[in-house]
Amino acid sequence: MFRSLLVALGLAATLSLTGCGYNDIQAQDEAVKAAWSEVVNQYQRRVDLVPNLVKTVQAFADQEKDVLLGVTEARARVGSLQATPELVNDPAAMDRFARAQGEMTGALSRLLVVAENYPQLKSDQNFRDLQAQLEGTENRITVARNRYIESVRVYNTTVRSFPVNLTAMATGAKEKANFAVENEAAISKAPVVDFGKGGAK
Repeated sequence: MFRSLLVALGLAATLSLTGCGYNDIQAQDEAVKAAWSEVVNQYQRRVDLVPNLVKTVQAFADQEKDVLLGVTEARARVGSLQATPELVNDPAAMDRFARAQGEMTGALSRLLVVAENYPQLKSDQNFRDLQAQLEGTENRITVARNRYIESVRVYNTTVRSFPVNLTAMATGAKEKANFAVENEAAISKAPVVDFGKGGAK
């Protein structure tokens, strides 16, 4: 009798979990983590291009020390951040991450503007290869960031909607941090790297 009661209670608990949104929260949480991993992966790809880009520019424009130093320092700031999956649960940490990436974007833009003043640099094959890689990476960043923003929107809508919000409260599921509007604006303008069509903008 007691065993039958336990089985019945277990079955009732299982049925209540499937109807309360618990599984949706878990699936969407995993989707946010996966989207975040891709954002971090693409930003890391950009960071990895910086040393070769700086070295190539330096070979032709060593006197541009302030700009070269600015890129190096921005890379160091980005590298000092721990972009773990838990970061998406911390709005302040997300803000620091977005600001650091915005500084990296700005530093790269200044570097590419400086490169416009050096025709030999613009015609260097190594620089042109790096330029193409950077352009492709910036496009991938935009796609990955947009997918992350959408996955967070779906998750946050779920955990705030009744009756799933009751399950979210019971399990401690909270809204995820997203790129703030000002941060999104700061990092959404990719450097223009197509020198073959009029130079950096």
